Amino acid sequence: MKVQNNKAWWLVLPVFLLVAFSAIVPMMTVVNYSVQDIFDPSTRYFVGVDWYRQVLQDPRLHDSLLRQFIFSACVLLIQIPLGIAIALCMPTRGRWASLCLILMAIPLLIPWNVVGTIWQIFGRADIGLMGWALNSLGISYNYAANTMDAWVTVLIMDVWHWTSLVALLCYSGLRAIPDVYYQAARIDRASNWAVFRHIQLPKLKSVLLIAVMLRFMDSFMIYTEPFVLTGGGPGNATTFLSQTLTQMAVGQFDLGPAAAFSLVYFLIILLVSWLFYTAMTHDDKTR
Repeated sequence: MKVQNNKAWWLVLPVFLLVAFSAIVPMMTVVNYSVQDIFDPSTRYFVGVDWYRQVLQDPRLHDSLLRQFIFSACVLLIQIPLGIAIALCMPTRGRWASLCLILMAIPLLIPWNVVGTIWQIFGRADIGLMGWALNSLGISYNYAANTMDAWVTVLIMDVWHWTSLVALLCYSGLRAIPDVYYQAARIDRASNWAVFRHIQLPKLKSVLLIAVMLRFMDSFMIYTEPFVLTGGGPGNATTFLSQTLTQMAVGQFDLGPAAAFSLVYFLIILLVSWLFYTAMTHDDKTR
């Protein structure tokens, strides 16, 4: 009979305390604010779920939520296949493999506000290389005035910044596949597509789950890059949920509605992430 040593839980206790201090306690503070109308540090009134009702009926939330889902869907549809393709093309050994890994890691090392500044300059028609080149080719491009140009620029900026993460995750998953699978495929004279479909893609499933979850959560919480690049404009075309929340909390100082908004925001991310996890692990559980 196997004896369990429950004393090992004491080793996990510091982690629980750290999580409680850094996440649970601030969240309880937000929950407290979300059910009160706060006028000043000494004057506050309990309002129950009024702020939640107000937030859920706010058209700004509906518009920002729709833009956020469209943006996150575009990010996943582009970055996941592109990351897999890049990982498949990367060399597996030698100096070129090391060089490719370094090049892939460079965009990930650039701070978010710097990324927004780079693309803000890069896309300008007067001094930016991309903006000048597009206008020289006869393509009318102005991300500061055209809604579609702003959307495409923000999307391309995010693809440039974060596709490397997906590629590196997929590359590590491909390198972990034992060579015996490829040897068996060569014996059976399997095509490259067959190798990808029946060997590489199934072995990448756990890695792709991590990539999808990370990229969805990051894209759904995007704030700094589009704020620096477009300021949420033109109009509200690139104003996502995080910027709407910031305007409510910092710009208008509506702490109660902002707290309710942030909790709804958190629950949406949690729910969609759970749906992704359930959908991507459903086949493994049914086998």
